[in-house]
Amino acid sequence: MYNKFLYIYLICGTVALLLFIYQLFNTHIHGINLWNMGGDLFMVMALYYLAYKTYHEKKDKELM
Repeated sequence: MYNKFLYIYLICGTVALLLFIYQLFNTHIHGINLWNMGGDLFMVMALYYLAYKTYHEKKDKELM
């Protein structure tokens, strides 16, 4: 993982989380689409996981 992508992953993960919450509160208008909401939640988790892995690698290099 590249350390320079940490902030990009965090920003994209936060935007995806906000869009997921917005979609969660607007289910009364369009109905619940579990496939779409599941895909959005998977994207949020994947982006935060990538940010964690990038941060963890950065901390390991500083210790050595």
